[in-house]
Amino acid sequence: MVLLHALPFDGRMWSEADRAVGEKVIAPDLFGLGDSIVEWASAVVAMAGTEELMVVGCSVGGSCALEIARLAPEQVSGIVLVGAKAGVRPDPTLRDESVRVVETRGLAAAWSAYWEPLFGSAAHPGVVAAARDLALSHDVTRVANGLRAFHDRRDHTEFVAGWTKPLVVVSGAQDRTPPVSVTRSLGEGPQRQFHVVDDCGHYVNLERPHRLRTILADTIAAISGPA
Repeated sequence: MVLLHALPFDGRMWSEADRAVGEKVIAPDLFGLGDSIVEWASAVVAMAGTEELMVVGCSVGGSCALEIARLAPEQVSGIVLVGAKAGVRPDPTLRDESVRVVETRGLAAAWSAYWEPLFGSAAHPGVVAAARDLALSHDVTRVANGLRAFHDRRDHTEFVAGWTKPLVVVSGAQDRTPPVSVTRSLGEGPQRQFHVVDDCGHYVNLERPHRLRTILADTIAAISGPA
């Protein structure tokens, strides 16, 4: 199982309990793996070797999960997208503005402007505070690199439409980026599932970790089949 983190975090976004869901798990830090999500995906596939992969990605990590599946479709047994979508609407103005805020005003200002508002209204204050500490522990350059990669990512709409293996889509009911109205259609069809997590925003694995771990365990069991 490959756990792929969101902005503005790293592999520590995934707890030990998350990692314990799978027998073999890697949770790489993406932002240092290259300047694009394609480069991240290539690096992750190289790390994994010839192992069969279930790729799990939150937000920009979901985009990386799709790139991995696109790069190594025979190796990937299933995809789980958390707060992520296939389509892209490029917004160079927002990209440049967000990078400018990070580089000139710092991560604390960017956290307040971009990432803290993504949590749901019922998120525990301690969870949000811990996430903020993790975000602010990073090097500004790495987060800026992650922002550029996210905004310049490829559109995977056609690829996902043709994907025939398991695809599980998980969205917080209060997520706005992307909203449930966008993600729902990705989880409809053969070999697909869609889960809405109530009282939750963008970061389901942080806000409702037990719910996501149940979904992951069920997905692994379904892919593995009867013993």
